[in-house]
Amino acid sequence: MSDVIDYRAWGVEFFHRAVTEERVLRGVNVLSGQPIDVGPMGVGPGRLVKVTAKGAIGTATGQRVGDDPVRFHVTLPVPIEFVIDLGMDKHRFDAEIEVPLVITARARADLAIVLEITPPTTSQVTVRLQAQGLRAQLMQVAAGVEGELKRFVARYVKKELSKEYVEAATTIDVAAAVERAAQGLGPKDRRA
Repeated sequence: MSDVIDYRAWGVEFFHRAVTEERVLRGVNVLSGQPIDVGPMGVGPGRLVKVTAKGAIGTATGQRVGDDPVRFHVTLPVPIEFVIDLGMDKHRFDAEIEVPLVITARARADLAIVLEITPPTTSQVTVRLQAQGLRAQLMQVAAGVEGELKRFVARYVKKELSKEYVEAATTIDVAAAVERAAQGLGPKDRRA
């Protein structure tokens, strides 16, 4: 039995094979397609300026960046179209927003692997704005749109990450999988 390894080495190897980039991205991509539909909401002095935003969370990309612990850096794209309504004039913008996530795989005592997702801070969110028209470009500076978008998206993603469906998608129940596999073992009833 030259292929026999000790329990510790087996556990490390199992963990690395079970927690792959593909599985991590599949867990995060339960957020993909989640709509973002905000407003109109009042901003600025007297809340006279109204902002409306629409978009959806895109498909995450990422890569493994560590082995002890197993860690991934993932980027979640969030394209948004939004309108700043000044009452008599509307300014349109397209925003390409990138939300960085750090995902760490943790082993739980009940033989589950949990993907712990660290939500981004506002300063970690990047925004690339494209104003539609010259007047909109001037408004971009005046309205401080980028900062507002960063704050909103960071809060939104943090809220979504705390939801039950995300927790379910980021947990690998190893004990249940072993139990299902074990039920298929043993003699077969040949009478059937």
